[in-house]
Amino acid sequence: MHRRGKRATTSKAEAAAAGSPPAATTIQVAGTRVEPGERAQIEIPVARLPAMQTFTMLPVEVVHGARTGPRLWLSAAIHGDELNGVEVIRRVLERVEPSRLRGTLLAAPIVNAFGLISQSRYLPDRRDLNRCFPGSPRGSLASRLAYIFMQEIVRRSTHGIDLHTGSDHRTNLPQVRADLRDEETRRAAEAFGAPVVIQAATRDGSLRDAASRLGIPTLLYEGGEPLRFDREAIETGVTGVMRVMGSLGMVASRDVKARPHVTATRTTWVRARGSGICRLEVALGDRVTKKQRLAVISDPFGRMNVVVSAPSDGLVIGHSLNPLVRQGDGVLHLAVEFEE
Repeated sequence: MHRRGKRATTSKAEAAAAGSPPAATTIQVAGTRVEPGERAQIEIPVARLPAMQTFTMLPVEVVHGARTGPRLWLSAAIHGDELNGVEVIRRVLERVEPSRLRGTLLAAPIVNAFGLISQSRYLPDRRDLNRCFPGSPRGSLASRLAYIFMQEIVRRSTHGIDLHTGSDHRTNLPQVRADLRDEETRRAAEAFGAPVVIQAATRDGSLRDAASRLGIPTLLYEGGEPLRFDREAIETGVTGVMRVMGSLGMVASRDVKARPHVTATRTTWVRARGSGICRLEVALGDRVTKKQRLAVISDPFGRMNVVVSAPSDGLVIGHSLNPLVRQGDGVLHLAVEFEE
């Protein structure tokens, strides 16, 4: 276990201020004690590298407020090629001071270090970590990593935000996916302030599903593309996390009212009707109407055109970045049903 930390103190006068919550108590993560008003970087061993004495670590920064409050986890790079969330967490940590924080922030910017090093979505055994939760201490590498994260981070939290990007040469409009049927989860999703909030059922084996089964309100944020920093997606993510923290009372914030957004109840992929080179005619965030031409697929000479049309009215929330498509490939992702 490796630990780095620095102490930030709160004065007795501040602690005794009228209306302030009671002082926090010590929190322990992976055997490391973090005192109230302290931040600490903790490296949790995951697995030893082949033929070496070096462990791959799960790096976590714990910002433990001087006063009691919610415990929020932030996670990124569960898929090792999804990098925007890594930068979102870095910027959030720059803004949060333990002396002014109510509650605790548990930040894990790189959950899948194996995938990040190899610039891959997956773990070395080709498993998708986000299909292996809650994991097992005796299972595969993916299952063991999922188990460690659940035990050391999720189970110590009251709320969670999992940060993602598009995958497989796709990009996403900044969006929050959540179970909006849960009142506390909806409140956090609306506070985040993304352009689109999507009612999304959880998938078996996902982190969001495992956390929800523990009764922990969890948001999944999507924005941008893999292996790239997207300025808009990062800025929306940072602002969104800080707004959620403000809505939970963890940080002082005047900007906690719900922002204008679209709430979608159903999405669909528009798929290629033929193979060839795809030329998109719409962009992220565009409103489209039924039967509108969205893209054209043709051969290299621009002949044998196949038109891709909108199946219904909708909003473009994602699309492929690869112009080379095969019949059946997902070309555009549309939100097609909305709350009134």
